[in-house]
Amino acid sequence: MTSTPKPLDFNDSVAKGLRLYDTATHSIAPFESIRPGEVGIYVCGATVQSSPHVGHIRAAVAFDVVRRWLLRLGYKVTFVRNVTDIDDKILDKARAAGQRWWERAYIYEREFTEAYDTLGVLPPTYEPRATGHIQDMVDLIQRIIDNGHGYVVLDADGKPTGNVYFDVASWPRYGELTHQESGTKPAADEAAAVADRMGPSVDAAGEDKYNPVDAADASPDKHDPRDFALWKAPKDTDPEDARWKTPFGVGRPGWHIECSAMSHRYLGDDFDIHGGGLDLRFPHHENETAQSRAAGWGFAHHWMHSAWVTQKGEKMSKSLGNGLSVPSVLAEHSAWVVRYALASVQYRSMLEWGDQTLNEAQAAYDRVSNFIERAGAAIGEQPSRDEIQSVGAGDLPEDFVNAMNDDINVAGGVGAIFSAVRAGNTLLSKLEDAADSAAARAEVRGVLVSVRAMLDTLGLDPLAAEWAAGGDGGDGKEHEALDALISEQLQARAEARKAKDYARADAIRDALAEAGVVIEDSPTGSTWSLK
Repeated sequence: MTSTPKPLDFNDSVAKGLRLYDTATHSIAPFESIRPGEVGIYVCGATVQSSPHVGHIRAAVAFDVVRRWLLRLGYKVTFVRNVTDIDDKILDKARAAGQRWWERAYIYEREFTEAYDTLGVLPPTYEPRATGHIQDMVDLIQRIIDNGHGYVVLDADGKPTGNVYFDVASWPRYGELTHQESGTKPAADEAAAVADRMGPSVDAAGEDKYNPVDAADASPDKHDPRDFALWKAPKDTDPEDARWKTPFGVGRPGWHIECSAMSHRYLGDDFDIHGGGLDLRFPHHENETAQSRAAGWGFAHHWMHSAWVTQKGEKMSKSLGNGLSVPSVLAEHSAWVVRYALASVQYRSMLEWGDQTLNEAQAAYDRVSNFIERAGAAIGEQPSRDEIQSVGAGDLPEDFVNAMNDDINVAGGVGAIFSAVRAGNTLLSKLEDAADSAAARAEVRGVLVSVRAMLDTLGLDPLAAEWAAGGDGGDGKEHEALDALISEQLQARAEARKAKDYARADAIRDALAEAGVVIEDSPTGSTWSLK
């Protein structure tokens, strides 16, 4: 599992430069947290009905980068990512497969966790399951009813049926997040405009293919077509252990109420950022904000939505038949390469998935790992992970900081990384001619630390434990032990060559090659990699 970095000192001067796009206002503005030096984030996690595909994981990676930048700025970040472990699809698919619903949910929850871990996503501070917060949901629904914004459907005898709806007409602010025709500003740039056009909205007419209407929301018992289910009566096919007794009747939670209840449980009445995929903007997030504010809470102060992974311009999703499972992608590409492909574009930019994207990611890995290995060999060491993680935002290159503070402009940040790599390669080529070799090595070391710290901000330091086996995952301690053993052989080979004992030098090289170790010689020394 990827470990969360140690807290850094809060850098107020650099943090003041952070500007983020807010979906609700359609504008980029300076970010100011509710509590100085602290940020609370809630991101909608997976509905664990089946295996994850790269479209699912894109949102997790995108908000992982947002979180990592906040940590690099020195914020104390409370990061909540939920698990929806009960809904119609889970129940229906479990029944069709002859499984218990909770069994199916747990199987796929573990698959999602494995995918997150494999791709270097930091574990959340809290990861609540919906079924663990039923009482929180019941309490919230009662609060909404008491405030005059919800109603219980009664049967002919005046008894509660288990169906409870949010009364949209009672809440004039409904539509404040996604209504595009009134009360909102134009999109800040073309990426935002694309997101607005593709993101579902209360103004959109017709069926939304990415968010099919919940059967409960199509009920004729509603007072208004816009009303949505807070709690719903069970279907005849629902098992007995998927039903809960409440004052509104026996039933189970509506989809939207879950996140409102869980975000409040872990982050309180007000929190800084609510995130999720663009497809959740409507109806899920629109309904979340309506019911939470109707309950009397301040709720999220800032909304962030990650764009989709697309294939031929169409959103990647199981319902459209174009999903690529994480295991199938990882069977052909290293985890580092897949993460780079997902993380190297800004969170609001659509990401077209294909061979070109993955080939570019592989080329990026080759460039940065080559520089890091050469620089380490030139200075005789690799800076420790503790040193890399201790580099604060104020000590990173200015062009990288400016890019990341500009609404997490990862593309600009990647550009800064490769600018530093080019500068570092130039220094390496001049190292032998430097009059003061100690000063020259110190300069190379400074660039090496910067490059690795910038990569680490994106979760991509190749020498982090999750990537230490050459980008294919693995244990960092194993890599350190292997590096020590091979470095000893390289030193012996260098001494043999210096003594003109070429037979012994060649024997060492051949033995390493037989073991799958490739040696690359350069004017500044020898480096190794695995075949």
